[in-house]
Amino acid sequence: MLKRFLLVLASASLLLINGAHAKDSPDTDLVLLTENFPPYNMAKNGKNFAQDENINGIATDIVREMFKRADITYSLTLRFPWERVYKLALENPGYGAFVMARLPDRENLFKWVGPIGPDDWIMLAKADSKITLETLEDARKYKIGAYKGDAIAMTLAKQGLKPMVVLRDQDNAKKLISGQIDLWATGDPAGRYLARQDGVTGLKTVLRFNSAELYLVLNKNVPDETVARLQAALDQMRKDGRVDEIMAQYL
Repeated sequence: MLKRFLLVLASASLLLINGAHAKDSPDTDLVLLTENFPPYNMAKNGKNFAQDENINGIATDIVREMFKRADITYSLTLRFPWERVYKLALENPGYGAFVMARLPDRENLFKWVGPIGPDDWIMLAKADSKITLETLEDARKYKIGAYKGDAIAMTLAKQGLKPMVVLRDQDNAKKLISGQIDLWATGDPAGRYLARQDGVTGLKTVLRFNSAELYLVLNKNVPDETVARLQAALDQMRKDGRVDEIMAQYL
């Protein structure tokens, strides 16, 4: 009798453990992270922390509909800084992040869904600046502002341009106007959008030095079938014109 009771108890315990594991399984609920990167993703209140419906933007709206069409559940949190978002998505099963530039040295670190939108890399200067650039090498003699942890900043650093990095890319707009930097290395359309939010207009593009595509990335632990369903949903959204409709609401 005691032996039978112990067997029943053991079976019940196993069911509870398996149920808990199923609840935490990454293919049933993905944890998505993002940052303030207007107009692609941003907190509605402008702060550096927001969750779920308090986040909007081009990429946010696209991702929401993508997951709805793929019938995959998720939670969404906007955090600061980007380096933390990147690290969490890289190291935690069931996590993802957006938007991220797809670069060769990142290719094998994540699973990719996209592209969601373009992100040209540009050098901005004040409207009255006399700076002219033909190549990225021409910018070496100037003080360049960039965003810490961003692909643009990392690329410039690898090429020895030594950008002056900040924790919020929008801070570079006022640094440019005040003369603390000569050039602002940023994305297009993100840079101009951020500048307008801080009341800075009239900046001019003096160099366009790269074109990148932005993606949703998922931890390598996320099942391939989940990635495929999301990609198929995004492809259908692009085919039926929904992606263009969302972009038109912000640009």
